[in-house]
Amino acid sequence: MAKTDLMDPFLDLRSKANDFLSQYEPLALVLAPLFALFCARFVHSVLSLIHDKGLKNSVIEFFMASAKLVPGVRSYIENEKKKVVDQMQSGSSKREGWRTELPDLGLNEGVLRELEDAKAKDITWQGKCSGTVYIAGNEYEGHFDLINKAYSMFSHTNPLHQDVFKSVAKFEAEVVAMTAALLGSKEKASGGQVCGNMTSGGTESILLAVKSSRDYMRAKKGITKPEMIIAESAHSAYDKAAQYFNIKVRRVPVNKDFLADVKGIKHCINRNTIMIIGSAPGFPHGLIDPIEELGQLADSYGICLHVDLCLGGFVLPFARKLGYPIMPFDFSVKGVTSISTDVHKYGLGPKGTSVVLYRNHEIRKHQFVAVTEWSGGLYISPTIAGSRAGGLIAGAWAAMMALGLNGYMENTRQIMEVSKKIQKGIEEMPELFVIGKPDAMVIAFGSDSLDIFEVNDIMSSKGWHLNALQRPNSLHICVTLQHVNAYNNFLDDLSESVNTVKKNPGPISGGLAPIYGAAGKMPDRGMVRDLLVEFMDSSC
Repeated sequence: MAKTDLMDPFLDLRSKANDFLSQYEPLALVLAPLFALFCARFVHSVLSLIHDKGLKNSVIEFFMASAKLVPGVRSYIENEKKKVVDQMQSGSSKREGWRTELPDLGLNEGVLRELEDAKAKDITWQGKCSGTVYIAGNEYEGHFDLINKAYSMFSHTNPLHQDVFKSVAKFEAEVVAMTAALLGSKEKASGGQVCGNMTSGGTESILLAVKSSRDYMRAKKGITKPEMIIAESAHSAYDKAAQYFNIKVRRVPVNKDFLADVKGIKHCINRNTIMIIGSAPGFPHGLIDPIEELGQLADSYGICLHVDLCLGGFVLPFARKLGYPIMPFDFSVKGVTSISTDVHKYGLGPKGTSVVLYRNHEIRKHQFVAVTEWSGGLYISPTIAGSRAGGLIAGAWAAMMALGLNGYMENTRQIMEVSKKIQKGIEEMPELFVIGKPDAMVIAFGSDSLDIFEVNDIMSSKGWHLNALQRPNSLHICVTLQHVNAYNNFLDDLSESVNTVKKNPGPISGGLAPIYGAAGKMPDRGMVRDLLVEFMDSSC
């Protein structure tokens, strides 16, 4: 067959296309595909927004953004936000009288008197706070005094300079190793390579675990648009990590038992998923997620699983030894790639001490930042901070060595017993219900007949500082050694507060119940975020 015969259909098609397009202006022919591309991108963006936030939230956000364009509406909203922020700050420290310049003459030793005067104006916290202070007694005696002395001995040190402060480098390595041993590093299933570093707190530990997982999965699978899947109950530090490291968050509602929903998480896994999260226990309700099931899921999809043990790392291992039915939660579980745990909570170390652990060195290497082209020389740093307080590391080491296995066992025995007594006392109040089945030292409770935030306001007036939760509206107490001799007072005050609200429902003057209640019901979550940002900006 001749070549021209083969080309005839194409030439005919070309001729017809030219005849058809000749009726249009050349500019229109250029702009049409660009307009089509713009429309496709717009539709894709809208569908992505609806997929991420849901149709309802997307419509609400669009409506609120449009409403703010109406003259006068934006100023009205801003004025109302200011009123709410002012109410949220009621009773908080004001800036009047705060120093804004150095004194002309140094105070020398006199500064200590100023510190004592300022400290005396703090509220009474002994035995009255949910979590917050984990060591028993007061700050002038016993374990408090011990870690303060340890910190003072090494307050001048900085582990950035390992060649100078070799003692601090040793302390950090031993804190990490001792913590890892509590969390399964000696088990055969761990692989025998568990490693890690000390950080400034649970949030930094989580940030580093997320950053390391992101970079590890980029190297392993080439993922450049990373996503992580978290339960609604997962700590807000994961949202912070997502914002810092440009990671998309997929948030999955908890199941009927308020635990991470494994089926829901599995449904969200896609080619961009780098990690999933489990908590042991979770901050809101004190419940341990099904870590074994999450581990199986992570292993089957070849993704990372981080376990948040910031609260439980220095309780669950000992509770298990004491005979409490604690499900597996550590590196003995296949699929767990990293763990965070706080020494400054139930490890009873000084504030600002936590540990992040990895299953192996291959993952941890992605935590480090190495700089080779700096004129200041070659630089490498293991954590977010460059310089770190060696005194805090020494204080953590001193805390762990002073307590030993026997000390942590006794502390855990007391904390678990008091937790169960508080749980039982709350369950005996007909107006209240306990959320889920608490596994350890956090007891969350709500009410079907009372405004639980009004109960919280009455408790606050009695000097208690509990955590207000949402979805559902509730409160929790995180039991520490401070509560061992105060739990009866807590239950008595809680019962009185419930009865007060029952007899006289309605917000009390200066209480925050209306704000908490409104925030929980407000459909525009962007507005709630704006309120939080305004409050923080005016508070620090």
